[in-house]
Amino acid sequence: MTGVAECEAALARASDRIAQVDEARRRKYIHERSIRITVPDIDTVFDMRLTLEGLEDVTARAAGTPARPAQVGITVSSADLIDLADDRMDFAKALFSGRVKVNAPISDMLRLRKLL
Repeated sequence: MTGVAECEAALARASDRIAQVDEARRRKYIHERSIRITVPDIDTVFDMRLTLEGLEDVTARAAGTPARPAQVGITVSSADLIDLADDRMDFAKALFSGRVKVNAPISDMLRLRKLL
């Protein structure tokens, strides 16, 4: 099992990957959204914003702590979060196998899939 620091580092790497995508492509597919990633195995939730520059304002909190609703919710294990961030796991396969659960409008999911 990994910890909060490793997940924060993975989110930073994912943010860097987003920022490396061509700006025109990011503008086409990214619409600013609030995102909540719940990581049950470490009892932690990461709140952040997806912007054209990547993932911003990433904050960790204990699961169960009240917070504003997010536009996109993701539930994933810490190990799978790291594998996704490092591009060792295919997001679509993880989603369809149930390893990642996403609560988001279908339009957001389709846009993000085209970007990644």
